[in-house]
Amino acid sequence: MSKGLVHIYTGDGKGKTTAALGLALRAAGQGLEVIIIQFLKGDPNCGEHLFASKHHPFEIVQFTEGNCFTLPEERLRNDVEETMAFAEDTINSGNYQMVILDEIFVAINRKLLESSQIVELIRRKPESVELVLTGRNAPSEILKMADYVTEMKMIKHPYTNGIKGRKGVEY
Repeated sequence: MSKGLVHIYTGDGKGKTTAALGLALRAAGQGLEVIIIQFLKGDPNCGEHLFASKHHPFEIVQFTEGNCFTLPEERLRNDVEETMAFAEDTINSGNYQMVILDEIFVAINRKLLESSQIVELIRRKPESVELVLTGRNAPSEILKMADYVTEMKMIKHPYTNGIKGRKGVEY
């Protein structure tokens, strides 16, 4: 790719990570080197990890282990800092044509990252890197910088009727 663009998948509806995974699969199918870096996700047994470890279409990296909703704030802050440092190094490494920062907006919303860090990351991104950012409540200053912005809007979800996340669909 001669010019990498910036994608955002945001909103309160299901499908942000799923859309990014679809894009990763498409890019890998075309021979691009792809990495997915997950912020505040700690389940190595979700479907995308199991698929990637079996078929190796792309790498998935996460530094958080365990449930991010029950881990101490200081532990999460350290994990997010480590994840962000890895993301910056990866984007600038020249080894990947597509870098996906999954749930990065959750880290911002939980005040574990500043939106200004992402603004600078986008500004300094090598031109050859396609950058994909996911998560609820993407900050407006980041939305303005993106080339693609897709908002997933929840109209109906079985969780509101007490149906828990299902294997192969939500994870």
